[in-house]
Amino acid sequence: MAPDNKPIGLSVRLPFATAEEFLAKYGSNLTRGGIYLRSKALKNPGTSMLLEIKIENGTRVLYASAVVSYVTGNKGEGVTGMGFKFITLDAVSRRFLESAAAAMPHARSNEPPVPRNVGPIDTDPGAIPPELPPASQAQAALPSELAGRLLVHGDSRQVKAPPFEPAPEPPRTGPIIGIDLGTTNSCAAIVRDGKPFMLTWKDGQSLVPSIVALTPRGQLAVGAAAKTQLTTNPRWVVYGFKRLIGRPVDSPEVREVLKRFPYEVVPTEDGECAVQLSDRAYRLEELSALVLREIKQLAENRLNEPVHRAVITVPAWYSERQREAVREAGRLAGFHVERIVNEPTAAALAWGYSRRKPQRVLVYDLGGGTFDASVLEYTESVYEVVSTGGDSFLGGIDFDSAIVAQLLSDFEEKTDSVFTDRVAIQRVYDAAERAKMALSSLKEARIHVPFVTMVAGKPVDLDVTLTRAQLEKLTRSIVDRTMEVCQEVLRTRTLRADQIDEIVLVGGQSRAPLVQERIALLFGREPVMVGNPEEAVALGAALLADALDRKAGLLLIDVLPMSIGIGLPGGKFHPIILRNTSLPTTRKYRMVTTRENQKSLELSVFQGEAVRAGANTWLGTFKVPALPPGPRGAVAIELTFELSNECLLTITAREESTGQEIVSVFATRDTPSKVKEQIRALEEDTDPEVDVFRPKGVMGWLKRLFN
Repeated sequence: MAPDNKPIGLSVRLPFATAEEFLAKYGSNLTRGGIYLRSKALKNPGTSMLLEIKIENGTRVLYASAVVSYVTGNKGEGVTGMGFKFITLDAVSRRFLESAAAAMPHARSNEPPVPRNVGPIDTDPGAIPPELPPASQAQAALPSELAGRLLVHGDSRQVKAPPFEPAPEPPRTGPIIGIDLGTTNSCAAIVRDGKPFMLTWKDGQSLVPSIVALTPRGQLAVGAAAKTQLTTNPRWVVYGFKRLIGRPVDSPEVREVLKRFPYEVVPTEDGECAVQLSDRAYRLEELSALVLREIKQLAENRLNEPVHRAVITVPAWYSERQREAVREAGRLAGFHVERIVNEPTAAALAWGYSRRKPQRVLVYDLGGGTFDASVLEYTESVYEVVSTGGDSFLGGIDFDSAIVAQLLSDFEEKTDSVFTDRVAIQRVYDAAERAKMALSSLKEARIHVPFVTMVAGKPVDLDVTLTRAQLEKLTRSIVDRTMEVCQEVLRTRTLRADQIDEIVLVGGQSRAPLVQERIALLFGREPVMVGNPEEAVALGAALLADALDRKAGLLLIDVLPMSIGIGLPGGKFHPIILRNTSLPTTRKYRMVTTRENQKSLELSVFQGEAVRAGANTWLGTFKVPALPPGPRGAVAIELTFELSNECLLTITAREESTGQEIVSVFATRDTPSKVKEQIRALEEDTDPEVDVFRPKGVMGWLKRLFN
């Protein structure tokens, strides 16, 4: 019998709570090239199919056009089922299969798997008798959104499905939660009956470790399950990646941080950071999405309903590119990201909740990997950020590293041996972190790591007592750096320390006695905490999420953390929108051509405070093609730089003589060599494409003066 003449839609929901559980328990039935599914209703080999595989909560993990490669059990031997060979995959499915291939060696095959104990396979195109249920019954199981997307059937070896559309945005229905995507831990909160509360697991724990690991069995683990791998399998455990997201892999900051991480960081095609786990490189957006998916699962378990919407926090000092990366991570995790909000701003919302007295506060946010300081002024329903600053490479991890460096130095000097074992070093890190936390309330703490290494063929322990005074000596320079940021944030708005009403502590590392002592010395008053400092940001994000959902009268005015501008000939940086400008904002900028009949212009856009463009963060290249012909200086282009309230940038161009908006492209991805080439071209350029200082004369001077 010939294969069926019509393609068949098949939607299957499998009883697994998460995609990771699906991989762990069903992975033997899956490869890059296909999947095996048990089924009583068999189709002939060669039949075209459109497959949709979901997990228990309805989340789609696979969506593919496929062809039946073989059947089992049709002759009464073994299990009844079908092996499907994938033809075309959507982007989400392709990423999912790549993660499976990285975790499971057998999954790297480009052919569908044949699981054990299913019996003999049959590839005969006429294997199935015609009295089996018709295709229309199987198609009836398709969800409505798949209607009209069935493939046109052809020869099974030459099925050419149209490319899949990008994964659709999650529905904007149901509850909305606030998420603190942290360097060390992440957590989420929601508002119920006007009050925010943390979302917790059954054991009451609200924190999800921001850790992803590849287990010895080749499976991906996330959160608490991944953290258990730190002391036994550190080479394949990824943590602290919030510091790296959206950053070029060859930047000095990344190179410095990588000295402390045991995992391998490799460049993506566009020069950003990715982490190599086995033979698969994961973008930082993908790793962040895995943590966010764990948060999503926590929320759905707690609320007993699907959760698709979220407000996600980021450090105030994040660049526009890093914010976009976090938004992408949220989308990959299945969230419609209603808003990206700065962590200090979210914490101020939590602090201002139920307080009616207008105040000016400085939020001191010292977390596991980043530090932010922001001055906010708020009344009952208006929160305005006045000034912000920070360091996205300063946090609790640096305190741990300072302790470990001293411990290893002393130990190596005492034993005349050098630490090289990654597992041993990670055990020392864990012991140092526990001691650091204990010293927030104690005067001294024991650090004991048994059998940490071998010396002269004998096992040796690391056993020392660390005092609070020693800890403060080791970390004083780190704390002093945070004080410098606070002072700089005040100077930016010509504020004095005595003009701040409250200093609000956020982040687990802000519990350190030295931190609180130095703040009291600088501001002349003791700082205060918003309940649990590790939960304040999530609670504030939930309050904002609730206000957005109810369209309440909460007004949140944030600021641009770092200036955005363009690179000029000679390599200088020309700011267009200055740091601490209130958001949202729009700036218009006029340029004219510098050559006869110039056909296009190209601008490199940067973010930062350095005088040289190349020392700032490259955001993208803006291209304006198809300019009308004309003499030099006769064609003028008005550029509009628009920043949303989330600090996300849009650029448009309009040619003034016609008033017509020109189709233009703002490319935010490029290869490292191309970016370096653009920066080098700027520095060497003596014949610029545009004159940024037209018009001349008094009007030009006034326009430049007032931006």
